[in-house]
Amino acid sequence: MIVHSANEMAESIKDSRKRQKLSQAEVGDRVGMKQATVSAFENKPASTKLETLFKILAALDLELQVVPRGSANQAKSGWDQEW
Repeated sequence: MIVHSANEMAESIKDSRKRQKLSQAEVGDRVGMKQATVSAFENKPASTKLETLFKILAALDLELQVVPRGSANQAKSGWDQEW
């Protein structure tokens, strides 16, 4: 998934957590953080430390990839197409 903001990233990660049927507390337990920290990330991601982001990604078995904009690795969004 391509994200362009902290809010989009938090929403994507929250969706992944829900697909895995995990609570915020379970995610926190996997990496030694409080449920409140996971909640704070999901609701106010702009104030989250990078270390917290990477712990949450690890708890959900996710990874972050950084690629140049317009890279061939990026899938085109449906919003880019004419209807």
